[in-house]
Amino acid sequence: MILLGVNIDHCATLRQARYRESGRTVGANVEPDPITLAVLAERAGADGITVHLREDRRHIQERDVWRLRETIATRLNLEMACTPAMTEFAVKLQPDSVCLVPENRREVTTEGGLDVVCHEDRVRAVVDAMRATGIATSLFISPDEAQVELAAKLRSPWIELHTGAYAEACHSPERKTQFERLRRAAALAHRLELVVNAGHGINYVNIAEIRTLPHLHELNIGHSIMARALFSGIEEAVSELKRRMNPGQ
Repeated sequence: MILLGVNIDHCATLRQARYRESGRTVGANVEPDPITLAVLAERAGADGITVHLREDRRHIQERDVWRLRETIATRLNLEMACTPAMTEFAVKLQPDSVCLVPENRREVTTEGGLDVVCHEDRVRAVVDAMRATGIATSLFISPDEAQVELAAKLRSPWIELHTGAYAEACHSPERKTQFERLRRAAALAHRLELVVNAGHGINYVNIAEIRTLPHLHELNIGHSIMARALFSGIEEAVSELKRRMNPGQ
């Protein structure tokens, strides 16, 4: 059974659009509350909650993460940049897992995988720090052989394959090529004894093919769930996606 991690960043994006300058993250007239959304997602079947605490704090805030750590009943997965400040924060927070991602302050959401090959020393330092405190680490990487092999060399127990290129190509002849890249990367990761997760651009349509990737352990999905929740509510959005991920179960 494929697990579902629900990314709630865009709930915080909506809150910050109006209340960024208020100095509050919850209470009074501040809404919506990402932690309430996370609890509802769990009740609908989410197997974990994912948040990205960006260095510029554009959506999720530190208080959100601490409240999540104290409130949710499943697993907390913290997406973070490979920086000393974020490493220190993660060690204090003790999430169930961290996912190391690239950050570009001009992008709206994370575009592209972490280049482990170019930043091997920085990534190694974070992976080692997380291992020393018992926090599982995942590397958010493009489905390229060199990236997968280095992830194994650095002893990161998990990888998360960036599915953005596949999602962008879904309605073009390039789709098959991009899916094959993902399939080969997943197979290689499994041979190297890595847990295989995936995420970015996955929705209620392309999930039918994505779910057939070999050795898939978990999908982390945010935007499509939030978009559907605007019309049907978060509980229906989560439960329907889980049904499509694991038909017949």
